[in-house]
Amino acid sequence: MGPLIRRAFLQGMRLAAIEAARSGPAVPEQGGAVVCHSSAHLSVRTIQWISAGTIAVLLVAKGTAIHKSFLVPFFALQTPCCIISWIKGDYGQWTAFLSLLVRLFFFIPGELELPLSTMLLVSVAPYQFMDLRGTQGGVVMSLVIAAYLAFQHFTRVGGPGKAFEQGSIVATLAIICIMIVPLMLLF
Repeated sequence: MGPLIRRAFLQGMRLAAIEAARSGPAVPEQGGAVVCHSSAHLSVRTIQWISAGTIAVLLVAKGTAIHKSFLVPFFALQTPCCIISWIKGDYGQWTAFLSLLVRLFFFIPGELELPLSTMLLVSVAPYQFMDLRGTQGGVVMSLVIAAYLAFQHFTRVGGPGKAFEQGSIVATLAIICIMIVPLMLLF
């Protein structure tokens, strides 16, 4: 091999190595098909976002006879820190203030009462209550609230068989999800 060909070959190998390093590790092939590997890791923050979404679904879901006011402390204990800090910050306090002002002078439907109560509870909650977030004690409190809501839901619907009927399946799945979330955070 001549010196120019060797230099071009080495530069091509160097460029190929740089390109391979940029694109990540090589993916093995089996039988002509590319095999991909993905790990589904649920972080605490992801679980908290799932919990917040489930609580929002339960607040507006029909087909359940649970006391939805129990969702307010559950929300305060399980929601991600960014939502809590927004509610405790200036924007959240102004939102709670203006919605309370509107509530004083106008009728607010029942569906909007709980979000208002949630914002007020979180914005005026004492340090000791909010300090329970992310601790074993807070997770146990959330688990107790979720267990009570599950018991209430399945009892009032008529048992697990009727809980999965058309009218209450969304609420049933949301109740199951809020039961699983504290269990996942407990361990």
